[in-house]
Order: sequence, then structure tokens, then C-alpha cells
Amino acid sequence: MAAIVPRLPEARLVKTRQRGWVNPYEGLNAFDFARQAPSPEISAYVEHFWVVTWTDLAEPYEQRIVSHPTVNMTITHDFHQIAGVIKGGFSYTMRGSGRVLGTRFRPGGFRPFLGGPVSQLTGRFVEIGEMYGAAGATLVEQALAEPDAQAAFALIERFLLSLGPDRDPLAEEVAALVEMAESDVSVTRVDELAARSGRSVRSLQRVFRDYVGIGPKWVIRRFRLHEAAERVYQGLALATLAAELGYTDQAHLTRDFTAAVGMPPAAYARLRNQS
Repeated sequence: MAAIVPRLPEARLVKTRQRGWVNPYEGLNAFDFARQAPSPEISAYVEHFWVVTWTDLAEPYEQRIVSHPTVNMTITHDFHQIAGVIKGGFSYTMRGSGRVLGTRFRPGGFRPFLGGPVSQLTGRFVEIGEMYGAAGATLVEQALAEPDAQAAFALIERFLLSLGPDRDPLAEEVAALVEMAESDVSVTRVDELAARSGRSVRSLQRVFRDYVGIGPKWVIRRFRLHEAAERVYQGLALATLAAELGYTDQAHLTRDFTAAVGMPPAAYARLRNQS
């Protein structure tokens, strides 16, 4: 199989861990994945653009994703939609040849484009044309027709800027809190994050639902599951991991892990030897 290499400028490539991808190393044998940083004009709202490309797959390949607390806009021939925060895991099946263009918004970054609480999108997929009418439908048509991913991302940037989003200091505060919840594994409870934010637990819950689309407890737990998946894959003992990540016991971690990833930690760890 000859993979299509995304044509993105090296200076704007974003190199991050494949958190949220179930068994990412096996998947990267089936497709190419790259991220591109947004331009400064849109970076207050967009975390990065991403593109998945594949060609001449001998058989269908299903990639399971354990979602992040973010809104994504995705454009492919199969669908073109805005996805709110998805609580469970979800998957996409690739066949033949294809490409998916994605825009991952910063936590809270989609609120200026929605004009209301992001929680109204949670667990939902909304067609771009349904949300933005003829202008959205035109964007989809142009992005699908553009063979170069960088040029397609430029189209998306221009479209988003044409909507006239206003900078929101509260959205930026929320984004910083979400980043803290992700990067600091010692944060395992909502009251800990609330104390660091200077807000009450109730205030933090309210602002997260409004700007992120889901409460801080789910956000913290989801990032701890991402951490668990990465470290289980590397061979760390489950009992040790459960204690470090704030789970009541190993069984609690196993239940949460299985529900999100689609298999228990022991089975996931075995994937390491199969990739």
C-alpha cells in the first residue's frame, strides 16, 4: 500500500502524542495523520487542523477514538459535520482511498461560533450546512474539491474569520484550566481544579458546561483515561496506575477504561506486542 503523504508546511506541523487513538501505532500502518498549527488570526479559537489520508486499502480499517473535551469540524466525502464533545468512544471505518479534514477547536473556542452554551452540542453531530446555511455548504464543497490540505485549511480559516468571532477572556481562562487538567496528573478531583482556578465548584461546573460543553469531572476523568491508556500500553502495572490517577481501586479503573476504550486494560496492553 502506498500512503498519501499530507502536504503540509514543515514549519507549521504540530507534533503531539497520539492520545485518544486506540492502538495508534497499528493504525499508522494503515493511514497518514498530520496536524497543522492555525494562523495567528484564528489561534485564539482553533487548537490545530488535522488531516487523515489513506489509499488503496486492501480491506476496511476501523480506527476507534477516545474523544477529547473539544469540538471538531470534520469534512470528508462521507460526512461534513460539527461534533460536540462525545462522551463515549467512537470509531470511523476507512475504505479504499480517502481523506478527512479536521478542525479541532480549543476548549471554549467554539462558543463564539455558536453564540450559546456549547453543552447544546454535547453528544451531537450537526451538519455544517445546517448550522451555517449556504455559506457552510459552499465551504464543504470547496474543501472537498481542494486536493491540497494546506489550501483547504486556508479556506476553513477564511470561513471562520468571516463569521466575526469576538475574543472572550472567559473562554481563554477555561482553555487554560482544561490544559491544566490534562497536563497535571495530580489533579484528580473537581475541588482541586476549582481551588486552583479560584472559583467555587459550582461556578466551575457552570462555566465548563457553558464553554467546554461538559462538566469538569468528566474532563478530568477523560484525561486520566488517556494517561492510563498510554501507560498501560507501555506496560505499567494497573494497580499502581489506578492509585496514581485517583481511582478508588483497580476495578474502578478497569470499568471506566473498558467503557471508553472498548476493551479491558489487559487486552489493550497485549496490543503492544501485536503492533
